[in-house]
Amino acid sequence: MRLLVVEDERKVASFIKKGLEEEGYAVDVAADGKSGLQMAQDRVHDLIILDIQLPKMDGLSVLNALRREKVAIPVLLLTVRATIEDKVLGLDAGADDYLTKPFAFQELVARVRALLRRRADAKQPVLQVADLVLDPARRVVFRDSQKLELTTREFALLDYLMRNPGRVLTRTMIAEHVWDYDFDSATNVIDVYVNYLRKKIDADREQKLIHTVRGVGYMLKAE
Repeated sequence: MRLLVVEDERKVASFIKKGLEEEGYAVDVAADGKSGLQMAQDRVHDLIILDIQLPKMDGLSVLNALRREKVAIPVLLLTVRATIEDKVLGLDAGADDYLTKPFAFQELVARVRALLRRRADAKQPVLQVADLVLDPARRVVFRDSQKLELTTREFALLDYLMRNPGRVLTRTMIAEHVWDYDFDSATNVIDVYVNYLRKKIDADREQKLIHTVRGVGYMLKAE
């Protein structure tokens, strides 16, 4: 899952980014409303964490612009404003949830997971290729009814592969969707994680699902 954090306070943005990356998410950060809007318009993110008080363009204006453009990505608002009127204003503008600063990081993660589960349930409750099954809402994976234990990053990588069955995914595409904009796709980290997945998914099995497209990237398909 790839998240966008639009937050002008550098320490807060860094804190959120580091914490969410440790939870296995790819995280991009924008430091003002205008750049946040531009990044959100790419529609590559699964969720947006949006501060209300931003330079150049305030968060509610960003949110209104996204909803006018029919960008349906879930938005979690962050703000120091705590009145009922402010919360109603934000929710009426199209926000999916609201969190008041200061907040406990555990609560932020719980709200992020809840919004992502809601979106996963609405889009596609279960992903399946051959006998490989991934449930994004429950965050579990099975191969031939056997539960597989994956790390958060392995799960994110497999989720992306399974949402694009039969499609060649380049290392750049994988880097942008599973890691973030700043990730150096020239490193071998992606290859390392694909090998991790292969050992857990394809090892000792006659039918291989993860395939290398030499010089291009990877593809998940049932031959």
